[in-house]
Amino acid sequence: MDETLRNQLEQAGIDVAGALERFMGNTNMLVKFLKKFPVDPNFGKLEDAVAQEDKEGAMAASHTLKGVCGNLSIMALHGLVAKQVELLRADQWEEAVGMMPEIRAEYAKVNDTLLKCLP
Repeated sequence: MDETLRNQLEQAGIDVAGALERFMGNTNMLVKFLKKFPVDPNFGKLEDAVAQEDKEGAMAASHTLKGVCGNLSIMALHGLVAKQVELLRADQWEEAVGMMPEIRAEYAKVNDTLLKCLP
């Protein structure tokens, strides 16, 4: 992975060093999985569940998205979604839904970077 790509990914909130450690230093495998992130359905499922006020669906989608972000070391988004999961578990629906603009913006930043940098 060249330094330019590494910097772009880090600016998008991805802990490249941590991800590479998790992927046992295999850059090609990391890139392969990062390319799959924009088509992962869980953010869309979260948006749909929130729109339909489906608390169980929101919890499932948010929790799964948290796991995906954690596995790929997408740390900024992971932190936001982890907080949302905590709120959902505590039955604080309004607060959890209130996080969606920030989550949406961070998700878009990551997606835009991945789509631009990893064609």
